[in-house]
Amino acid sequence: MALIKNIAALGLGITLSQFPEYSQQYVQRLGGAVDELNRVVDDFDRTASRAGQSREEALASLQGTELLEGRREDMTRTIARQERLSASYDALRNAPPFSRLAQVYRFSDPMINQRAWDDFQPAIPVTVESGSLLLGGYIGLYGFLSGFGRLFRRRQPKAQAVNYGRKFR
Repeated sequence: MALIKNIAALGLGITLSQFPEYSQQYVQRLGGAVDELNRVVDDFDRTASRAGQSREEALASLQGTELLEGRREDMTRTIARQERLSASYDALRNAPPFSRLAQVYRFSDPMINQRAWDDFQPAIPVTVESGSLLLGGYIGLYGFLSGFGRLFRRRQPKAQAVNYGRKFR
């Protein structure tokens, strides 16, 4: 059982030690996506401004035909994604790996995740952060498994002294 705990704990530690490299890949891709979305939204805003409308007015005016209403829905989704990804990028861009780990919910865009994962190459943990995550994952899971195992372990009765016919005074 100790071997299984060690292997599982080491596996989690190694997996966690890869997070700094993966997060760097994700943030780089996130930055590229934000740049492209900013370009699309800025183009829309400039077009609206030339027509004498705000963004909201321009979106509201996209109605009347199936094509215009579809375009309004597309732009509304694009603007919402641009705002969401920009907020995530701003929070993650200069954050150290431990802060990024605490904000793992910001790694939520499925398209960026898939693309980052496709290009991800495991790295040997040589940074303090990677080494700390490896050790923390190992200790954390080993401790958890040890504690969890104690819940199901049978208690052994205490050994009793055996009297082999001698009388003790």
